[in-house]
Amino acid sequence: MPFSIATWNINSVRLRIGLVERFLEEEAPDVLCLQETKCTNDQFPEKAFRALGYEHIALHGQKGYHGVATVSKRPFEDIVRQDFCAVGDARHLSTRIRVGERRIRIHNLYVPAGGDEPDPEINPKFRHKLDFVEELRRVSAEAEPGVSALLLGDLNIAPYETDVWSHKQLLKIVSHTPVETEGLLRAQADGSWVDLMRHHIPMEEVVFTWWSYRAKDWAASNRGRRLDHIWGSADLAPHLSGIDIRAEARSWEKPSDHVPVIARFGF
Repeated sequence: MPFSIATWNINSVRLRIGLVERFLEEEAPDVLCLQETKCTNDQFPEKAFRALGYEHIALHGQKGYHGVATVSKRPFEDIVRQDFCAVGDARHLSTRIRVGERRIRIHNLYVPAGGDEPDPEINPKFRHKLDFVEELRRVSAEAEPGVSALLLGDLNIAPYETDVWSHKQLLKIVSHTPVETEGLLRAQADGSWVDLMRHHIPMEEVVFTWWSYRAKDWAASNRGRRLDHIWGSADLAPHLSGIDIRAEARSWEKPSDHVPVIARFGF
């Protein structure tokens, strides 16, 4: 049985609903996890998703900031919203679906960006990011016996040298500093997660999912980072059939600075 799931930091779902519709019409994943929806739950454009067959919609929204949404062709058995760091931000949404006889828990996450200064003593945004990643260590792929798990989203950290355009130049830049990358990899290990993108794509291959708006020609400069991730429980890895990064979406009209990433499975 084929199954596909996508993640995309859309940077305002209402502003870019046309891009989302285009993506869903072209790729039609079973499930789509969106981050930075930037709207309250009642403002979310549900009608557009239902028109494309995504009848099942779980929301954790916030006015003007953050926000995550999971839309699915398959019904949800359960919906959980976790308040990381107890600050009231809408950054996590957990759902559970059934694919044939398999049950899958899906965590949709938006990790704080962390500001510009990688010093938690003078930058409270960076401290918040580090605290969030520390709390992420308690999110386990093995939390529910008999249930597989996925963790997707904009984790705002590029952990490996081949996840950034220049390892040397970005070592002191937020998203690739050692304290962040080590923290994320520790959370991955503690939670028994498999990095499905790197499970499928060789480590020596450069992989980006984000390109800054600051570049006049993002494709020519190609100074990207892999900030968007798809992790899975170990039992899912053997069933992974492909990872697709829709880099061309960065050139669509009024794009997000992130592009969609799709994981495909055969169960």
